[in-house]
Amino acid sequence: MSECPCGSGNAYQACCEQYHLGIAAPNAEALMRSRYSAYVLKLEAYLLTTWHPDTRPADLNLNQDPIKWLGLQVKKYKKIDENHAVVEFVARYKHADNLSGRAERLHETSQFERIHANWYYLNGDHQ
Repeated sequence: MSECPCGSGNAYQACCEQYHLGIAAPNAEALMRSRYSAYVLKLEAYLLTTWHPDTRPADLNLNQDPIKWLGLQVKKYKKIDENHAVVEFVARYKHADNLSGRAERLHETSQFERIHANWYYLNGDHQ
């Protein structure tokens, strides 16, 4: 894989792969981008590991409703304090059973919390 799915313009190896391999994301935006890439690459274990323990589902079934992710646009990143941040983004996608159909958008404002040295996805509001 050459370009990172997160849309940074960087190579995957120099971008989200390091987080997928266990290095802690330095901030909430980097974590959010790495989580988007994990959805693209179907890295279920990484998604669960980076989900806040208070809101983490027991499991994910990324193949239940197969989705082809088309792109990510970060609209806003706001650090609230040392341990809390918000990231607003739009992710475009198509359902795998209708790739010739119109793309859909997931517009979300996500809440992140840092526990010790690690950022976690807490929850999100869809718009």
